[in-house]
Amino acid sequence: MKNCLYVLVLLLTLTEIVGCKSVHKITDKDNSTAAINRKKATRKVQFIDGIEITPGSVVKSKHKPATTKSKNSEEPVIADIPKVSKIKIESINQLQFKYAIILDTYIENIANTNLYFNIEEWWGTNYCMGGTTKNCVDCSAFTGNIMRDVYKINLPRTAAEQYAASDRIDKENLKEGDLVFFKAKHGYVNHVGIYLHNNKFVHASTSNGVMISDLNEHYWQGKYAGGGRVVN
Repeated sequence: MKNCLYVLVLLLTLTEIVGCKSVHKITDKDNSTAAINRKKATRKVQFIDGIEITPGSVVKSKHKPATTKSKNSEEPVIADIPKVSKIKIESINQLQFKYAIILDTYIENIANTNLYFNIEEWWGTNYCMGGTTKNCVDCSAFTGNIMRDVYKINLPRTAAEQYAASDRIDKENLKEGDLVFFKAKHGYVNHVGIYLHNNKFVHASTSNGVMISDLNEHYWQGKYAGGGRVVN
């Protein structure tokens, strides 16, 4: 009987030892997981441009690109990009700025730099009847020189002849390089200039020499005879 009790006690003791070891192993696993969680919890929170992140985590940007959806597809397409000016920034120079201001127009309209370089060379040249040089020039000789050197077009000598040799253009359809004509009291054409932009034209005036005037000025409105275009 005593032997049976001894064996029973021994079995209970062994069971307790084995059970404790098993429980200890399970506890070790739990403690390991807890340690990892504690490690994550101790990571410092950082702020980058107002976005809260934890080191090692993936952060998706809150900012979305400017896209639009195609009518025929669910895929986003890149939004329209503003068109770049035809004139590159490095080619913009003081001359273009000067004439953009004088003509009260956009600098992009001063693209024919050869025209404005030629006008600049003639600027302020005195007027004289029959003159053809930069010492003194009359209106038709001035337009003849500019049209030849810039557009490779040879014009007749006088304003009346240039009027007859050009195609009529309505005032609202005038473009840079067109001719503008003016008439005397008796109705015949006796003055000519070259249209630029914004109702402005360059000409050799009898009072101030080569200069730029406005078609809307009262003086020129009353004398305006029409516009002309000459195609080479």
